[in-house]
Amino acid sequence: MKLLVGALLTMWIGATALAEPGAPTCAVATPGECTAQALKQLERDWAAALQTGDRDKLERIVADDWTGVDREGRKETKEQLLNQLKRTKSNMASVEFGPMDVKVLGDVAVVQGSDIETGSSDGEIWTDVFANRSGKWVAVRSQSARAAVDSRPRWPI
Repeated sequence: MKLLVGALLTMWIGATALAEPGAPTCAVATPGECTAQALKQLERDWAAALQTGDRDKLERIVADDWTGVDREGRKETKEQLLNQLKRTKSNMASVEFGPMDVKVLGDVAVVQGSDIETGSSDGEIWTDVFANRSGKWVAVRSQSARAAVDSRPRWPI
């Protein structure tokens, strides 16, 4: 028994040492909950990258074939998103997220949520579609819409 416990402890230490530095750990019960937690963190990381102009982080989160539809109904590619990030400095002081709803469907997941940018009189509701490509979740489609702050949906609806 001691040998089995020792072997399991050794494997756990080895796996921990090989894990990606700074990678979030998952302390929830099911793989689906762990995935949902990771996707919510990706959403927060995405907002932070836009705030700070972190092109490298944004490139890792958004797939090369990503397309989005912005609040005004304009279609945007990853290249356009990155170019816009380079041209303009974000005026977001902070972002307050509402609840996020995650639906995992195998190697595809949909995240719906809402947020309010500090200093804005309205918020945004959005849907992002992620695909698990080679063990890494990346955004492949997005759509957002303007929402008045006091009528902002509270997910799930």
